[in-house]
Amino acid sequence: MYRRAFIQKTFILGGLASGLSSFTPIKKSHIITLSFDDGFKKSFYRIAEIFEQFNLRACLNVIASGHLSSYKPPTHYMELETGNFDDWNLLKKRGHEIMPHSWDHSDLTHMPLEKAKEDITRCLDYFAEHLEGYDAAKAVYNFAYNASNPELEQYVLGKVVAVRSGGPTINPYPRTTSKFRLGCQSFGPENADPWLKQQISRFLAGSGGWLILNLHGLDEEGWGPVSSACLKDTLSQLSDLKHVEVLPTGEVIARVLKNDPTK
Repeated sequence: MYRRAFIQKTFILGGLASGLSSFTPIKKSHIITLSFDDGFKKSFYRIAEIFEQFNLRACLNVIASGHLSSYKPPTHYMELETGNFDDWNLLKKRGHEIMPHSWDHSDLTHMPLEKAKEDITRCLDYFAEHLEGYDAAKAVYNFAYNASNPELEQYVLGKVVAVRSGGPTINPYPRTTSKFRLGCQSFGPENADPWLKQQISRFLAGSGGWLILNLHGLDEEGWGPVSSACLKDTLSQLSDLKHVEVLPTGEVIARVLKNDPTK
């Protein structure tokens, strides 16, 4: 029943392109990014498999030290097996996007600025050393807890092309700028299936833009998990809509930068 309502409500939007093709290489009126955090090994492999069923690339954000013995999960929702950079390099080779999600999931807004900067640098240096093909000019830093401030964002944007933090979930399409601040929201701690469906339905009822939703694990893993069935059904529905494209954050930005006449 949800599938039918989902398709009927949004079908009339199929012809709306908002004139975007004259500005960017984005040809669709509605772009959706499902941005998965924390790096739970079981969930992330399953997320990748589900995205692959629809010829899509998953947006996976991992904690740099999550696989190290020194890592201490900050909440009981994160006391799960995390992948290591062998896993992340394998998933990257399969076409999925792997981006930094902090050094150890600390809330950087709760520590002195200089210490927070050290934490960020440590995370990004580790990615540069251990993630094959890592390119800071294409990297998106995803703040833990979606918590940041202007000073932290400015510092990170001196090292990568974009940051993702808390803010409105519907972002304007990037145009011809070299740095990006992306807003998103998440839901939890209970199952996020109804929230995910509601957010997407509301977005598709509007005129367009770029929706970024922050998710975590699948089924019983993590804070605010979505079910495997819900994720699969959602991607199936979205794949039927000609005006919608599901993309990782870095892919959207890469398309814009490639088309930027100032570069």
